[in-house]
Amino acid sequence: MREISIIFLPILLVAVIQAFPSKPLRQSSCGYESCHPVKDGFINVHIVPHTHDDVGWLKTVDQYYYGSNTNNQRAGVQYILQTVMDSLRKNEDRRFIYVETAFFWKWWIKQSDSIKEEVKNYVNNGRLEFIGGGWSMNDEAATHYHSIIDQMAWGLRRLNDTFGECGRPKIGWQIDPFGHSKEMANIFAQLGFDGFLVGRIDYQEKDYRWKTQTPEMVWRGSKSLGESTDIFTGVLYNRYSPPPGFCFDLLCSDTPFIDDPKSFEYNVDDRVNDFINYVTEASKVYTTNNILITMGDDFNYQDAEAWFINLDKLIYYVNQRQETGSKFNLIYSTPSCYVKAVNEETQNQNWLLKEDDFFPYASDEHSYWTGYFISRPAVKRFERIGNNFLQVCKQLYTLADLGADDSQELNDLREVMGVLQHHDAVAGTEKQHVADDYSRQLQRALNECANITSTALNKLLSVKSSTGKSVSEKLPLNSCLLANVSQCAISENSDTFVVTIYNPLSRAVNKVVTLPVKDGNYDVLDQDGNSLTIDVLPIPSYVANIPGRASSATHDLYFVAEDVPPLGWKSFIVSSSQSNKKKSISSSKPNSDSGSAFKIDDNGLVNSVTINGVTIELDQNFYYYNGFVGDNSNSDKRSSGAYVFRPDGDIKKVSEQATVSTVEGQLVFEARQQFNDYVSQTVRVNTIESYIEFDWIIGPIPTNDPNGIEIVSRYSTKLATNGTFYTDSNGKEMLKRVRDYRPMWDLKNSESASGNYYPITAKIAIKDEEQGIEVAVLNDRAQGGGSLNDGEVEIMIHRNCLHDDAFGVGEALNEQAFGQGLVIRGSHYITVGSTSDDNGESISAIEKDIAQRKLLDAWTFLTPLETTIEDYKSKYLMTYSGLNNDLPKNIQILTLEPWKDSTYLLRIEHVFDNDEDSSLSEPVLVKLKDLFVGFNIASLKETTLGGNQWLKDSKRLKFNTNSKLKEVLNINDKTDSSKAKTSNLQDDIDNLEIVLNPSDIRTFIIDITRI
Repeated sequence: MREISIIFLPILLVAVIQAFPSKPLRQSSCGYESCHPVKDGFINVHIVPHTHDDVGWLKTVDQYYYGSNTNNQRAGVQYILQTVMDSLRKNEDRRFIYVETAFFWKWWIKQSDSIKEEVKNYVNNGRLEFIGGGWSMNDEAATHYHSIIDQMAWGLRRLNDTFGECGRPKIGWQIDPFGHSKEMANIFAQLGFDGFLVGRIDYQEKDYRWKTQTPEMVWRGSKSLGESTDIFTGVLYNRYSPPPGFCFDLLCSDTPFIDDPKSFEYNVDDRVNDFINYVTEASKVYTTNNILITMGDDFNYQDAEAWFINLDKLIYYVNQRQETGSKFNLIYSTPSCYVKAVNEETQNQNWLLKEDDFFPYASDEHSYWTGYFISRPAVKRFERIGNNFLQVCKQLYTLADLGADDSQELNDLREVMGVLQHHDAVAGTEKQHVADDYSRQLQRALNECANITSTALNKLLSVKSSTGKSVSEKLPLNSCLLANVSQCAISENSDTFVVTIYNPLSRAVNKVVTLPVKDGNYDVLDQDGNSLTIDVLPIPSYVANIPGRASSATHDLYFVAEDVPPLGWKSFIVSSSQSNKKKSISSSKPNSDSGSAFKIDDNGLVNSVTINGVTIELDQNFYYYNGFVGDNSNSDKRSSGAYVFRPDGDIKKVSEQATVSTVEGQLVFEARQQFNDYVSQTVRVNTIESYIEFDWIIGPIPTNDPNGIEIVSRYSTKLATNGTFYTDSNGKEMLKRVRDYRPMWDLKNSESASGNYYPITAKIAIKDEEQGIEVAVLNDRAQGGGSLNDGEVEIMIHRNCLHDDAFGVGEALNEQAFGQGLVIRGSHYITVGSTSDDNGESISAIEKDIAQRKLLDAWTFLTPLETTIEDYKSKYLMTYSGLNNDLPKNIQILTLEPWKDSTYLLRIEHVFDNDEDSSLSEPVLVKLKDLFVGFNIASLKETTLGGNQWLKDSKRLKFNTNSKLKEVLNINDKTDSSKAKTSNLQDDIDNLEIVLNPSDIRTFIIDITRI
């Protein structure tokens, strides 16, 4: 994604063919063996031809691939791939890298057998190399590690299936995401990658690293896993663009090489001088005799020969200067060859060790790219739902034995979810019509995977006769994706219906089920015919009036599904009843029977909470910032926009008070607050949860304020936090943050709010070390925020920006739906507890449990009942588990899915870090024998995280580190991150027993025998 507007000028390109000395053809193989040799005693300049192809941004995925909608951008990926292959044919020295597997696969499946063989030859000889290899180049702020792993694995699998070992990427290539996460480094290390190259870092950090010659480092991705997650990381010199004046693409207007000495336009000497001056400056930044120069940009190489003709000449003429003393040696190269050359040169060098991350990213003093943490909150929530259902779909496909290999319906959801991870998709930095297309694609893919879940559940639900044949008819099993606006046709319009709750977690869970219904009395029966306790509460007016809601429901029905089995379900039968069940009554007090409670002050605002036996003062209210408006002509005039959060002035309260009403049932107590016309909230406790839910509805945001309105929810306590707070890294490990501080350099923060905003994928927490109290806010989608004052947590939840910030998207962020501003409904889950686990479960364990259950929520399927309850129960199983036993609380099946060649992919993770809990942060022996109900594991073989390489074959390059770094940074907790927790437990693969250390994710290809 470019940061400047692209001006397309008509160019007449005349190709002058220069006769270069011919070289004998040589036999070469892929990988490091195919690298052009470097020259000792020279600065080796690795020329890397590449294109950066956004999987949606200014145009949709299909518009980018086919080259349509040229008014928005002149870009056609099919032309890039075709012309690159034509150019590689002409000179065996040429190299090209490709990154986005989503686009490559779209092109590949349409090629003839002869073209495919030619491309395979390029890959096998290292002339075409895949870098990164994920389905997309994922964002690193708004993405969850679960989805990152999935999208990387799917892209790598496609490459592995097609090209084998030569198609396996070795380098992470995150050149365009707007900041870089520690967990991304961890994932790349566990994928078996040798290096990680990035394009964007904070302008102050870049200045510091350039001055101190530290753009290269070793990044430790996990404090729990220690040195095994170390990965060489480098910052590219010019982000990912070519040197100024050396763009030879049809989209550029730079002067080509004119090398006819008789031409009055002859410019070789000047061109060579300019390039040598450039690489001379670049070489001063790096510490080795190898530097990487990117030759490409957004959607470059649509006429690849224009690039390659000039690169051939550049390399030839610059290298000719060696005869007159030049120390620069240019070679066609790839990121892999560059990292390998650096590794060979620096065997005895100690690299600086990095243990934090690259957030937040600022491109100048008033441009902190922290707005995209929150932009397009509906897309961010929809993506999270997509991941939830994808895991349900994969599991049910496997459990029900729907086929030896996966189906296209499953692949479609895998691929759409891969697209959604792109750094202009879930990030929210795409044009509106592209965001609409992402949602349209995801909805279609969800519908297709719903066919799988329906087929699978019907197969598993059916009671078998003695002959083994099903004795029941196929049931409709529908999801209600609009239940978040209290809309669901089946629960509203059916007198009797079946609710099937599927639990994708590896342990039994309790779930409060909420369904929209019409006014009336209801019975809910479990599998034994017991009538459950229920609440039927009136739907708040601010929910009923959400734009676009088309529902006859007037109430929400609540009941508790207890002990829903792991990888299994429980079914309940809901029916209209004539009995006089206890209905909701008005109350002025929270439900004292609940483990959680809150108090409301005279202004209608929450002012204290009691959770997990701890009571603290906690004030919650909504605030807003006005966005700064400028013409973007310089840093001082930068507008707040899709990328950038830049407030104009101090934060303001939405309202000093709220109109409040309360509703109490037997299971649920709610305080319903109306703050103004566009901000309302339900504060909710129930009898089973160790949190308080703040269920907010925001919108339509008024557009009469020309500065735009950016809304936050703030939770204020009296805890002494000393400028410190904690945020998650892509939902995995927690990172310590210190206000107005960066560990690498002295921060000069000219934006006090946005400069202290961080991505919050799953959780933000504050601690009072003296009192031993922690407060955490967990969320239902990726957001951004921080602790701008001691004892406070601030999270932005919705924003409209009526002016573009001029970083490329080219339109205001002012989302509309149903003819008015977009309305967002979402939840924060607040929990409080002791940082010590001396008297029971630690607060970390409680938070981890909440986070897991919100990420992989128990999924609700509804079926209208067309027969009697007795007849249904005789034909269909009311409860089922895919596991014979629950896994321990600290162990989770991360992935269970069909793979290929009649095998399955199994990932198991230890969900705790090595210092989170005194008991749950211990290594665990997991017995896989007889674990699953429907099949036995016949054999298993371990792979790297992506499932595309046997673990025993992974031999990563080793880079030495500077062991004194911790004294320099002085920010990490007392945990020694250089050592992973170990134990005396050992794998016993023959008996299918594996050991998981804290934070481990282990990946296996398994063969199974159906029972």
